[in-house]
Amino acid sequence: MFKKLLIAGICAAALVGAGTGLWVWQGLGSLSKPVFMAEPVLFDVPGGTAFSEVARQLETRELVEKSLWVRVYGRLFPDQAKIKAGEYEFTDGMTAEAMLGMMVVGDTKHWSVQFIEGWMFSDMRAALAASERLEKLTSEWTDAQIMEAVGAPGEHPEGRFFPDTYLFTSSESDLDLLRRSFRRMGTVLAEEWENRDEGLPYASAYEALIMASIVERETGAPHERDQVAGVFVRRLQKGMRLQTDPTVIYGMGDKYKGRIGSRDLRTHTPYNTYRINGLPPTPIALPGREAIHASLHPGSGKALYFVARGDGTHKFSNTLAEHQKAVRAFQLNRRSDYRSSPAPDKDDKE
Repeated sequence: MFKKLLIAGICAAALVGAGTGLWVWQGLGSLSKPVFMAEPVLFDVPGGTAFSEVARQLETRELVEKSLWVRVYGRLFPDQAKIKAGEYEFTDGMTAEAMLGMMVVGDTKHWSVQFIEGWMFSDMRAALAASERLEKLTSEWTDAQIMEAVGAPGEHPEGRFFPDTYLFTSSESDLDLLRRSFRRMGTVLAEEWENRDEGLPYASAYEALIMASIVERETGAPHERDQVAGVFVRRLQKGMRLQTDPTVIYGMGDKYKGRIGSRDLRTHTPYNTYRINGLPPTPIALPGREAIHASLHPGSGKALYFVARGDGTHKFSNTLAEHQKAVRAFQLNRRSDYRSSPAPDKDDKE
């Protein structure tokens, strides 16, 4: 009788063990099943969050059937329980295992903000303020406070930040992006300055940056950048004034309403290159690498003048007489579809 009971007990235990094993196997198997999501799910893991809490949140968000199996999975595979803080994006068809793997490697969701070539620093700050996922630290700061924070106290911010598309995570701030953009401009300018042409009329890389910002604002046609730079470089070398409208516009500030009048050209500001000799004191916009390169490798030739054709390109002239003829042809008799750049984002000059 005892033997029968012992055998029966062993068989029962085996059956229970087998049943439990099957249950666990099926439960863990649920973590490898694709999860249906009508739209991507953003899943936030604050710093210091315990793995058990992540498991509970996955169940609450209906990304797993039971948090128990996530916890068991973490026990069986401890390396898969070492998740990193951040905001993650889960998409339709992902498995719970894939979600955990994403959190282990820290593959967080990246957002982006774009700074456009030719923008002013104020435009850049507006783009940062409008970026919803970015932590705002500098919204109430002055430009001077920002420059001190990026490591350039007392310097003017215009043109000192590199225009590009910058990716960021929800843990980053606007100051982080400003620092990255500032460092990037320093790197690009140093690289281009190191390989510059000889005989240029710049006393420093900063003066080349000023020129690059003018070239950036003067033309939206990429193939003309070196020609425009060539005109300005030759004018500087000959002691001629630059006489470029974008600098006048910058000096007008809020007074600019879309048109430059003869009175504006006569008004003396540090940026009115119709009235001052040489370069203005600072850049007037964010120049891209191409504009910087053109300013340090200006096109050859004899042209000293150019005028907008009205299709986004320019007519270049060697003499004042040729230039005046071009002005009469392209400026004094403008077509109704006249424009000064190929794809303007906003009014630039009239």
